[in-house]
Amino acid sequence: MSGLPLADHEELVKRAEAVGYTDLWSGETNGADGFTPLTLSAAWTERARLGTGIVGVFQRGPALLAQEAAALADASRGRFVLGIGSSSDRIVEGWNGIPFEKPLSKVRESLEFLRAALEGERTSSGFKLETAPAQRVPIVLAALRGKMLDLAVERADGAFTNFLPLAGLPKVTAQLEGASPDFELLCRFFCIPGEREQVEPLARFMFSSYITVPVYAAFYRWLGYGEQIDPMVSAWEAGDRKAAAEAAPWEAIEDMFIFGTPEQMKERLAAFVEGGITLPILTMIVPPEQVGETIESLAP
Repeated sequence: MSGLPLADHEELVKRAEAVGYTDLWSGETNGADGFTPLTLSAAWTERARLGTGIVGVFQRGPALLAQEAAALADASRGRFVLGIGSSSDRIVEGWNGIPFEKPLSKVRESLEFLRAALEGERTSSGFKLETAPAQRVPIVLAALRGKMLDLAVERADGAFTNFLPLAGLPKVTAQLEGASPDFELLCRFFCIPGEREQVEPLARFMFSSYITVPVYAAFYRWLGYGEQIDPMVSAWEAGDRKAAAEAAPWEAIEDMFIFGTPEQMKERLAAFVEGGITLPILTMIVPPEQVGETIESLAP
């Protein structure tokens, strides 16, 4: 939870489990890494499933990633789900100085390595975990479109999507034909309480800063929003952040973010669930002192 020290999360994590949240998922952008908050949460909770949503495969070697996943599976007594993905060119190459090349191949290779390692087998590189997890670790892929979604259906236990407008959901679910009955489609939702005049400045900033990242711009073009986002992307690439925010298409913003009263927000989330999202993952954009009450107001 942004703006709140990790050491202060204990009460909120316990509160979330107590009011009925089934899962706790971490992110990994420019705050905490994906594993540390879940390691703490494993000690603070008893039932909640713990998932990385997501950790990148470029920034860690596959053996280290397998070690981290196995350790968290052990610490949580089998409640861990490993969410992996290519991350984005901005994070991988821009921030970490690692070439962002052939992301689909990199994710596929990492998935195959992790499957073998977490099942206690020796990998093609000769790596073998000292102690494999006692229970199977599900693996979810960050998959926005096309071949990455196909890979998730073929080889993973679920797909993790992000910044998905409701109107674009049918195009995503159409690619999941042939998935196993227990295949999961997870989606991260940004929940900002309030009416349009209260939320619009922040929503425009968030939308323009994310959807101008090349992988997300490609996602929105695949969904059919190319003409709507082109002016925003052009302004961003020209270095004019203010103009980019102003050019962000409000129709798409409103269709993606979760706004309004708690009742309205729950109705919006229910529409996504009805459309095929099996697990909404809520990111609550509120001041730290309001996180607790927001957790309760949006509880299942």
